[in-house]
Amino acid sequence: MRKLFDAGMRVFAERGYHAARVDDIVRAARTSHGTFYLYFANKEDLLRALAVECAEDLTKLADGIGPIGPDDDGYEELRRFLSGFVTTYRRYGPVIRAWMEDQVADREIDRLGVKAFTAIGARLGERMREAGVDIAEDERAAVGALMAMLERVNYALASKRMVVDEDVMLDTLARIIHRGFFGAPAGPAP
Repeated sequence: MRKLFDAGMRVFAERGYHAARVDDIVRAARTSHGTFYLYFANKEDLLRALAVECAEDLTKLADGIGPIGPDDDGYEELRRFLSGFVTTYRRYGPVIRAWMEDQVADREIDRLGVKAFTAIGARLGERMREAGVDIAEDERAAVGALMAMLERVNYALASKRMVVDEDVMLDTLARIIHRGFFGAPAGPAP
């Protein structure tokens, strides 16, 4: 089953969800159609299983976000979260893109994505409130902007539209978010 998950992820990334065929996935997994259909009814069923796994990982990531104050410890916690987010996006990019680009007709799959990203946004909003940051008239606007930035930066990295050293990107992203959303003072990064 793991081979099919990995192959599905590769094929969805290379061809896109709509253009991907079960035959492509079976070939990439080096297995038979019979094995595929033992686990999944069709490619949407495979995507659903991947979406469940991705949503679980994103929700765990959200649950693990500790306090993010304007100090060095807050920066380190934010960078730790961002590193986990980048890793998760790299792993599940095709699933996340299917959610973001509304490629799937199955509303259950879409709800998984909305719920997972909402959990991350809610936790980050909570951490902003705890830090006492008053950056926007509407917290939802601030969280929405932050989540959009996170998703698009990761999309650019995953699609190779932005080629940059991962540590440099993480440091830069952490610094921008820490200052802009969590009230860290300007100056050299921790």
